[in-house]
Amino acid sequence: MTSILHYEQDELGVVTLTLNHPGTRNALTGTGLVEALLDACQRIETDQVVRAVIITSSGSIFSSGGKIDEMERQIGPDYSSADLRQEYRHGIQRLPLAIHGLEVPTIAAVTGPAIGAGCDLACMCDMRVASEQASFAESFVRIGIVPGDGGAWFLPRLIGMARAAEMSFTGEPVDARTALEWGLVSRVVPAEDLLPTARALARKIAANSGPAVRMTKRLLREGQQSSLANLLELSAAYQAIAHKTGEHAAAVKDFMDKKAARKAAK
Repeated sequence: MTSILHYEQDELGVVTLTLNHPGTRNALTGTGLVEALLDACQRIETDQVVRAVIITSSGSIFSSGGKIDEMERQIGPDYSSADLRQEYRHGIQRLPLAIHGLEVPTIAAVTGPAIGAGCDLACMCDMRVASEQASFAESFVRIGIVPGDGGAWFLPRLIGMARAAEMSFTGEPVDARTALEWGLVSRVVPAEDLLPTARALARKIAANSGPAVRMTKRLLREGQQSSLANLLELSAAYQAIAHKTGEHAAAVKDFMDKKAARKAAK
């Protein structure tokens, strides 16, 4: 993977993607980071060994979001509104679709401020673990633009409409403790414990059946939009598949062997 995005995979199939563009505080636009993340997602999707993904950053800033000098280019006379719409559709808007669509669970390990599109990047993940130095700002209105990368879809689903509206209409950041209280993150830890905590969580996930975890994630996704009847139909189909996997057979055998051993020891 490129130097602006480090791709690391451990023996359990946990992939860690580390944003590394300190000159722009890990800005997503105008740096190549969007393209690098899209390449990483494609690589992950085609690798059945991968069990979980962590997205984090080097340095004290998770992501500053959009690069301001890119915005200066966009307001120039060479770009029409129609051009900019297509630039969004074929640019950064591919990222929420790619990350949200990953079959394996994703964890954002938020090192510090997550601003604008950086906040939305964290929200694209299934889980968020934050450093005590982290903060989250849906700050688009402060520079006269709107969340163009799916933040208006992700944020209300995570913290409810009223709190999402407060963050989006004021653009003010919330600190890590408030993010925990609101349910935006599931854990807040000291900075030195952030990556070990995220990796421990990812490894707990990776220890389970890969096919079962992937199908469970799909059911959780579908449950946000499907009727109960439709979700039950899909659950029945996935359960039929799960019962025939080698992972399920091994787990049942292990349980029965232990049960027999306990019975024999009595």
